[in-house]
Amino acid sequence: MSENTKAISPGEPAKALWMSTLAFTICFAVWTIFAIIGIRIKQDLGLSEAEFGLLIGTPILSGSLVRIVLGIWTGRYGGRIVYTLTMLAAALSTFLLSYATTFPQMLLAGLGVGLAGGSFAVGVAYVSPFFSAQKQGTALGIFGAGNVGAAVTKFLAPLVLLAWGWQAVAQIWALGLIVMAVVFWFTTTDDPSFKARRERGAAPRSLVQEFAPLKNVQVWRFSLYYFFAFGGFVALALWLPRYLVGVYGFDIAHAGMIAAAYSIPGSIFRAFGGMLSDRKGARTVMYWVLAVSALATLILSLPAATAGAGFGITPAVFIVVIFVLGFFMSLGKAAVYKHIPAYYPDSIGAVGGVVGMVGGLGGFILPIAFGFLKDMTGLWSSCFLLLFAVVAASMIWMHLSIRKIERNALSISAVAA
Repeated sequence: MSENTKAISPGEPAKALWMSTLAFTICFAVWTIFAIIGIRIKQDLGLSEAEFGLLIGTPILSGSLVRIVLGIWTGRYGGRIVYTLTMLAAALSTFLLSYATTFPQMLLAGLGVGLAGGSFAVGVAYVSPFFSAQKQGTALGIFGAGNVGAAVTKFLAPLVLLAWGWQAVAQIWALGLIVMAVVFWFTTTDDPSFKARRERGAAPRSLVQEFAPLKNVQVWRFSLYYFFAFGGFVALALWLPRYLVGVYGFDIAHAGMIAAAYSIPGSIFRAFGGMLSDRKGARTVMYWVLAVSALATLILSLPAATAGAGFGITPAVFIVVIFVLGFFMSLGKAAVYKHIPAYYPDSIGAVGGVVGMVGGLGGFILPIAFGFLKDMTGLWSSCFLLLFAVVAASMIWMHLSIRKIERNALSISAVAA
């Protein structure tokens, strides 16, 4: 246990974790608000499919890009103040969204709404110092389960929209974020790392020091893992309804229910992934995640079964395999972030921000790539071939890197002997 964690008062870690998780849940609900209100906005403004895609993708893009900045600010100024201000800024943008009447105004507001998604990097850097290395995987897994906020929006926003209009959804979600920011500020304390630095009177780390770990190729290897585990998970959650309708002829209601059922357990299982990473090791968990994901994406790359065909993926088989894939992706999301405080304890904000940024960009880029591949090849299952390629690259890179580390360790041992 570090000196920082020794100085923590009883109850502080649990309070910091659960308040951060609740805040991230609400932030994630706000971040995905366009998934519901965007449909009505598309009708009101007469948007094309391309414009609609840009509208719902704008918060995802801005929320991903801002993560590295927010992560660094958290390391410099403390997670409590940065988290609170991030929520208030996102709430202001979400409230102003309700007054937008043109497409450019919607996009501008969407950039601000994306700040809510950037809160992930803040939470990781804020929560980690409260826990010892043996418990950080579990803690970050629980925090990451705030992804379930997307399901909150999917279930509640349609009810509010039908009753009072999409503007009311934006205003109520903004109000919820403001209330959360106030509660968070008054119920939490500064993280122990920031407290210790302030008591010593030490200056914040320079930007050069913050960015120094990014020269390490290992950071980008972790980013590729997260591009698949988080970006691929988000992309499939967005793509599944269209896939089920286009391939198997599901109606939109049933396709949406299956997509929601895929999203909710996937968020919750992230906490289980954190526990496994603490007990079995993040490296072992990642090996299992990549191996099973490679097999699952390869199976899903097969064409759908059609009437009279003796070979192909039936709807039942597809749903089972996609749920298995989602489960292991969720374990992978937790395992990746278990690595970060272990390897970069002094740069959690910067490294976590970069990894989160790349993962978020996966959620923005992959659905576009899925559509492009479908148009180019005519094969719906081509999206899973792309995911298989990402998994295979991740697995090969991971295995070669670990073998190199082990060879270097043996060489050092031999010299020492």
